[in-house]
Amino acid sequence: MHNKAERLKKTKSPAPKAGAEHGDRLPPGQVLTEKFPILHEGEVPEYDLSTWDLKVFGEVEEEKVFSFAELQAMPQVNTVSDIHCVTRWSKFDTPWEGIRFSDFIKLLGVKPEAKYVMIHADHDYETNVPLEELMHDDVLLAFKFNGEPLTPKHGYPLRLVVPQLYFWKSAKWIRGLEFMKEDRNGFWEVNGFHHFADPFKEQRFSGEDIPIPEDEWTKKEFD
Repeated sequence: MHNKAERLKKTKSPAPKAGAEHGDRLPPGQVLTEKFPILHEGEVPEYDLSTWDLKVFGEVEEEKVFSFAELQAMPQVNTVSDIHCVTRWSKFDTPWEGIRFSDFIKLLGVKPEAKYVMIHADHDYETNVPLEELMHDDVLLAFKFNGEPLTPKHGYPLRLVVPQLYFWKSAKWIRGLEFMKEDRNGFWEVNGFHHFADPFKEQRFSGEDIPIPEDEWTKKEFD
C-alpha cells in the first residue's frame, strides 16, 4: 500500500496518446475515458447514517460536528467538471451534486490564519489541500454523482470533489476537516506523491519526474 508511488515510478510507460482535438481540457500525459475507474486502497467502509458525522476542527473559533441529516438539509448545487487521476485517466463533464465548499465554510468560524485544510477520511486516510483551492465554485462536499447517491466504492455517503487537482485530493468517505496554519502532508503525499497535485503541471510525484504507466488504471474496476 505504501509503495504505490515507487511501484508506479519503476514501471516503464509508453508515450501518452492524448490528442490535440481536446484542446486545453486534457492535461499532459492523460488519456480520456468515458468510464469511471474505481481506485482506492483498503476495504470499502460501511456506515450507519444515524451515527455518521463530519467533524470540523483546528483553526476554527469552535469545533463543530455535523450529522448526515444536517448536511443534507443545507442548500445544494449541481456542477459539471472534468476530473483527472494521477494514474493517467481523465473523464470529462462529470455531474456532481452537493454543498459548495465556499458556502459551507461560512458556517464554520474559520480563523484568518488558517491557510490549509487536512481532509480526514476512512480508513485512516488524509490529504492536504490549500484553503484557497477549496474556494473554487466547483469544489463540493458531494452526495450525488450523475443524479444518483454516491455508490460505496465512489465515496458514499460523502466525498470531496476538487476537480482542478489530481483526483486523490478528492477524498472519498470524508469524516473530518482540519483547518491549519501550516501545511502538512497527507497519506499519499508522505508516500511519494506531490503535495499540491496540479494535473496541468503534471505534479504527480514529490521527487524526480518518472512517468506513470498509461495502462495502470485500465486494470481497475469500472462503473
